[in-house]
Amino acid sequence: MDDICTIDIEANQIEGRDKAPLERHLHCGIYRVRAEVKAIVHAHPKWSTFLTMTGQRYEPVYAQGSLVHPVPLLDSPNSINNRSMADRLAATLGSRPAALMKSHGAVTVGKDIVEAFVLANYMEENAYRQYMALQIGKPYVFTEEEIALCREKLWNENLFKRTWDHFRAKLK
Repeated sequence: MDDICTIDIEANQIEGRDKAPLERHLHCGIYRVRAEVKAIVHAHPKWSTFLTMTGQRYEPVYAQGSLVHPVPLLDSPNSINNRSMADRLAATLGSRPAALMKSHGAVTVGKDIVEAFVLANYMEENAYRQYMALQIGKPYVFTEEEIALCREKLWNENLFKRTWDHFRAKLK
């Protein structure tokens, strides 16, 4: 609890023992333009970031990974530690549930922390599978029809909760 900082929507620190994280601007930038978003996951995932380092586009090669496709790319490796960069990332994300940041990391959003967390994990698993398939050859990429079917079946609160519970159980 001592590590929690309170900030306003402009990323100004209101209270907290320590200085608020620099990338608080990332969260504020998205919250300013996406009223429906109630949770944001910002991470530096290995496989997703590798794709951005090599110019490989994120492709849906795994059913759950299709839920975030297409994933826009912020074409800058800079930290999202000011209003200008936050606005650029928010514009890149647009109405999508996820975005990648070149040679930096990723962001996912959701109606709650479960959705944002699960989408982050699905995106990273897809990136891992895409990367591994690229070692052998050209990966199969889901068609628009297959993506639509995946979204219909897999964008499901109960499945998200099961995935959340799976990761939660690993913490014990």
